[in-house]
Amino acid sequence: MKFRLIYNHKILSKPILAETILKTGVLINILEAKVTPTSGEFMVDISATGKKLEEVLGFLKNSGVTVKEIIKILEIDMNKCIGCGACVSPCPTQALKLNPNLEIEFDEKKCVRCGICLLACPTKAIKLVE
Repeated sequence: MKFRLIYNHKILSKPILAETILKTGVLINILEAKVTPTSGEFMVDISATGKKLEEVLGFLKNSGVTVKEIIKILEIDMNKCIGCGACVSPCPTQALKLNPNLEIEFDEKKCVRCGICLLACPTKAIKLVE
């Protein structure tokens, strides 16, 4: 599952993600990071479910991190999409594919928000959801 982690300036220098991984044994993949001297935002993929996921989220929250679940990552405007497939081949995780009807199919679980598809789309039919 994907989450946005928001750090305030007081906890920004602490190795909270590393501690979370060590204490819970759950892998956390950083997909995107924006860090300034006053705050930090990370989009992460946490490879856990059920009680283990609750343990990870609880540890993060107890450490002062604001946690928001990311439900949707990418939007494709099918009114703008012409089914050219320009976004498919550059996708490093194969999250996008073209079906036999020349319609784009998107696998949310594979997406790492790299943004390559946005640059490749000639009609600007794809956008990242914030």
